Amino acid sequence: MSRLVHEGFATQAARTPDAVAVRSDEATLTYRELDEQANRLAHHLVDLGVEPGTPVAVLLERSAHVVVALLATLKAGGAYLPVHSGHPADRQRWIVEQSGAEILLTDAAMTRRGLPDVARTVHLTTHGPATTGAPAAPPRVTVDQDDLAYVMYTSGSTGHPKGVAVRHGGLADLVLDPCWDTGNHERVPLLAPIAFDVSLYEILVPLLHGGSVAVFPDGPFDIDRLRTHITRHGITALHLTAGLFRVVAEEAPDTFATVREVLTGGDVIAPGAVDRVLRACPDLVVRALYGTTEATVFSTHTALTAPYRAGITVSSGRVFDGVELYVLDERLDPVPPGAVGELYIAGRGLAKGYLERPDLTAEAFVADPFGGDGTRMYRTGDLARLSADGELEFAGRATDLVKILGFRVELAEIESVLTAFPGLAHAAVVAHEAGAGDRLAAYLVPESDEPDLTALREHVREALPEYMVPAAFTVIDRLPLTANGKLDRSALPVPQFRSETAYRAPANPTEETICQIFAQVLGLPEVGVEDDFFDLGGHSLLAMRLLNRIRAEVGVEVQIRTLFNTPTVAGLAEVVAVERAA
Repeated sequence: MSRLVHEGFATQAARTPDAVAVRSDEATLTYRELDEQANRLAHHLVDLGVEPGTPVAVLLERSAHVVVALLATLKAGGAYLPVHSGHPADRQRWIVEQSGAEILLTDAAMTRRGLPDVARTVHLTTHGPATTGAPAAPPRVTVDQDDLAYVMYTSGSTGHPKGVAVRHGGLADLVLDPCWDTGNHERVPLLAPIAFDVSLYEILVPLLHGGSVAVFPDGPFDIDRLRTHITRHGITALHLTAGLFRVVAEEAPDTFATVREVLTGGDVIAPGAVDRVLRACPDLVVRALYGTTEATVFSTHTALTAPYRAGITVSSGRVFDGVELYVLDERLDPVPPGAVGELYIAGRGLAKGYLERPDLTAEAFVADPFGGDGTRMYRTGDLARLSADGELEFAGRATDLVKILGFRVELAEIESVLTAFPGLAHAAVVAHEAGAGDRLAAYLVPESDEPDLTALREHVREALPEYMVPAAFTVIDRLPLTANGKLDRSALPVPQFRSETAYRAPANPTEETICQIFAQVLGLPEVGVEDDFFDLGGHSLLAMRLLNRIRAEVGVEVQIRTLFNTPTVAGLAEVVAVERAA
């Protein structure tokens, strides 16, 4: 098979033209239909001036259009640049401008919300003007393995996100790795946001192995919707972040009863969660993974099966073909097997660097002293240990990089946004363990007067994605420092995850029960009926846990959309009352 992903897909389409390639609740595309739609759009992109390496911004709801846009961009020789639909408009605009993208692929839903300014906007519809009359055969474009395939933006320590530029060869090496040749990846759901690099596994691995992509409906995620999607589309394999896997394991481990393989990673994997899932689904394979965007999604993996004996940690396994791992000390010397050091990745899959940021590229992609001339390795910022037989075990962070809901977050980026607020002299952000993922806490040093915390929270929400907004804001006189001048996290006060509204006690048994559930899920001593779940530090993973507890203890099914629209105890109690009356 070709070592270019779009050519490999075309080969598969020629082999199984009538097989289903993409399925969703609204439409189904065969391999022939998907290939022809992608080819027509690719011709249109070439006509608009796309050539090898040209970034093409993609701002779409999760739909079949995403698959068409990805393949078309690769076929045209362009670099696929997905923009997160849930990010603030200013952040979307900055990413598009910094990338230099002059073409945007979008849809009607995104257009209604407002789009970044570009030279050309292409609206994708089933029979839109962008593809009318274009040839169904692929355009004649020469693409090299070292050309740019895609750009994924991650949180950056400079106050702005940074674009990781990945080569065609690295993407092909990942998608064509022998570990996918198990037959398990026959029907895979597109669950992840398209600006999350795991979405590339979800789309390309099934398509290059004769399987199909089952597009998860856009909108909030919950366990019931996942269970329905698995059943409706006969899902055989899927990927969940470590935090989401843990919630499903604790609340409904039998969700995977008909699935062959679940991939998980992106953060520390809870051994107890693996144990619960494999006890409920003994025929399942749980594949633990470790990887970074800078090394093309995944670098290590291991298959966990029943009977499973839970230990203190879950190993991230051995390297993918062509990957090299080094665990080094501060002098870049290897540490002994089993000792903790900083993890470096070399070999196949290394990104070209950060788009238009040679300074950041030089800091993170350094010369590989163990490879040949001109080889590089990537400094992950993660602490790890390697066993004598090459098994990787994650051991924490060496830098101010944390994982929130599976997304990499540079705390310095949040601190930069905070200190831009008038009246703040200094700010520090730390992550606190919250069971199903960390919660962020901000510590603020004002110049003089106490800051307006309501206005500050709104300022942060306008600049950053919701998962990067701190759940607690604590005003202090000064930031405590260690003897060498670094932030002394151990000396910071315990953050108070509380609402800014005045406390009001529950007035009836339903409100009292829901207040107790809020407090249990959020780890708080007390919650009032006017308190907002998300202002108290709640997030999407904890929301699923909350709704499961309400269903079990109150006996009413509350949809996750309802929680987002009505996030207070009082509001949910009213919803429960209406449901009971109905």
